[in-house]
Amino acid sequence: MDRKQDWLDFFSRGIRQELQRIPLEFSKLQEIRLRAGAPLMVWYDSREYTISCSGKLVQPSDRSSSICLVTGKDIRETVECMGNYSLYAFEDEIRQGFLTLRGGHRAGLTGKAVMDQGELKMIRCISGINLRFAHQVIGCASPYMEKMMEQGRFCHSLLVSPPRCGKTTLLRDMVRLLSDGFPGFAGVNVGVVDERSEIGACYDGIPQNDLGIRTDILDCCPKALGMMMLIRTMSPQIIAVDEIGGKQDLEAIRYGVSCGCGILATVHGAGLEDLRQKPVLGEMLQEGIFKRFLVLGHTGRPGQVVGIYDERGRAL
Repeated sequence: MDRKQDWLDFFSRGIRQELQRIPLEFSKLQEIRLRAGAPLMVWYDSREYTISCSGKLVQPSDRSSSICLVTGKDIRETVECMGNYSLYAFEDEIRQGFLTLRGGHRAGLTGKAVMDQGELKMIRCISGINLRFAHQVIGCASPYMEKMMEQGRFCHSLLVSPPRCGKTTLLRDMVRLLSDGFPGFAGVNVGVVDERSEIGACYDGIPQNDLGIRTDILDCCPKALGMMMLIRTMSPQIIAVDEIGGKQDLEAIRYGVSCGCGILATVHGAGLEDLRQKPVLGEMLQEGIFKRFLVLGHTGRPGQVVGIYDERGRAL
């Protein structure tokens, strides 16, 4: 989806007109944020901008230009466009705070949470939208795969990264390589639990990203439940999940390891020391479940690997 009109159609007429005036290169477009009563924000080429009324990208700190403000009407119309005017069909996703769009892009939603007996039932009166654009970077994981192996076998691996540093993009390409195979490694069956439709970016159940020829994907399924289901039904040799952290995730990972499955996962964190301070993740590190840790960092652009370590914390 690199034609501008394709992704512009997600937005209300007013927002669409503002964005049409700006020469945006899709490969550099990361996020567009709409907040009712606030400036229209764009993350472009790893920088944050607002849009001036004259149709230019300007720094948020620039007070010399009048800027485009988002209205409640813009929010309502944009949600309708994103849901193809059939929001009832997306109630399960909206309840979880997002919409998955054609092309695999994901729109995060905020608004009034409707609760029932302690459970979130729906988000009403949507007041904020964050459209994150899916960009598959084929080959970005290739330089690191050799260090994730030991004696020809894939090691249980954890990708550690602060937000917006490219961990899901790297995970996605690792899944593809493990599934298709690469020099020195024959492809194997990979099971992916894609709780928020970010890895495969499924639309109507079909992955929009290339995850390899031997990959089975469970879309919009809780991680712990999905891992159990895949192990019992699809015989994966490797299981991949994004953003682990809960006690149930730990139990499911333990089960997968005991069944002989390789584990590939990501987690938010600033590094290994940060993980050790977190209750569940610290427990995983103490048990020595993961044998490889690939750490990404804020180095100016997404996808920058700052180190790869073994289970003892030694740099590889």
